[in-house]
Amino acid sequence: MNSTIRQYALVTGNYWAFTLTDGALRMLVVLHFHQLGYSPLQIASLFLFYEIFGVITNLFGGYLGARIGLNRTMNIGLGLQIAALLILVVPVQWLSVPLVMAAQALSGIAKDLNKMSAKSSIKSLVSANQQKQLFRWVALLTGSKNALKGVGFFLGGALLALVGFKGSILAMAAMLGAIWLASLILLQQDLGKAKNKPKFSEVFSKSRAINILSAARLFLFGARDIWFVVALPVFLSSQLGWSFLKVGGFLALWVIGYGVVQSVAPYMTGKSTEKVPDGRSALWWALVLAFITAAIALAMTNFSNAPVLISGLCVFGVLFAINSSLHSYLIVSYAREDGASTDVGFYYMANALGRLVGTLLSGWIYQASGLIACLWVAAIFIALAALLSLGLPRSIQVNTDEPR
Repeated sequence: MNSTIRQYALVTGNYWAFTLTDGALRMLVVLHFHQLGYSPLQIASLFLFYEIFGVITNLFGGYLGARIGLNRTMNIGLGLQIAALLILVVPVQWLSVPLVMAAQALSGIAKDLNKMSAKSSIKSLVSANQQKQLFRWVALLTGSKNALKGVGFFLGGALLALVGFKGSILAMAAMLGAIWLASLILLQQDLGKAKNKPKFSEVFSKSRAINILSAARLFLFGARDIWFVVALPVFLSSQLGWSFLKVGGFLALWVIGYGVVQSVAPYMTGKSTEKVPDGRSALWWALVLAFITAAIALAMTNFSNAPVLISGLCVFGVLFAINSSLHSYLIVSYAREDGASTDVGFYYMANALGRLVGTLLSGWIYQASGLIACLWVAAIFIALAALLSLGLPRSIQVNTDEPR
């Protein structure tokens, strides 16, 4: 195994371990506090700082990664996630909403430092003229991460049922601590560190393509979280009467399938022509997703039952995975060669902002109008992402370090 592949494997393994605990923690918080009698909007508010600090972290984390190296930002992220988990093992009478929100704030910072570091590091491991290899590696990293996130959802539901909230948190903290120590020793020094130190003003992208793609990403991921974060698990539990284990298991399978599709997206979007996707690809796949989301909402209006919902969300998952994989490739491709993390960080700042908006709308719209309303708003958001994609370049060009 050569050095490049070994480092890619280390980055991916690190990202996997983090994602497993992140998915489990989210499911634990949703189900545990729903069990305690919190309303959907109150549950959504628990993730408010998680998403807000994710926005801030992505905006400045890319700059930090270019200055000190992505290995360091990745390890900082792991350390913060361990701290966030340990905050939640306090006695139950201390487990107030502000404390949970503080722990989620740390977890949000940790998650986006880890994601930004993992995605940006691939840019430094693949040469600029290997775009198909770049697409495959980004798709594999993103897809496998989401498959593990699905496993994390199942793990969260299962652990809550088997060992309770505190036991679940302690088990995850111990596992992540071992991974963190290994990462400190093995991950390459100065990975992704810029040769020319970026200026602080460079946290804001000067690239038109990146700005447009970032705006499209905001609406794309806002659309997913409008129904997925709070509305869907609460609907499955309260309206369909599913157990915590069943809810966690279904969401786990959905996200695992979503991750598998992301991993093979290069073979679904251009394999036959040996071309890599461009702005036109992002436009058409978003339009198809918007149509399907509206169709699910319409079907649920007339046939509001579990088979319709589950089959519709399976189709949504396949199409959303392809859209997400295309976007993940495009941002890494559009980013500068030197200090790629500043561009990637800006883009994932928009991603985090979309999740923040989607999370808040998920609790509010579901509480006010139900799951069908969440799906209609999601369809509108995806249509806006498609509209923005009209402005993306129609071909992929190798990026340089020159200002754009």
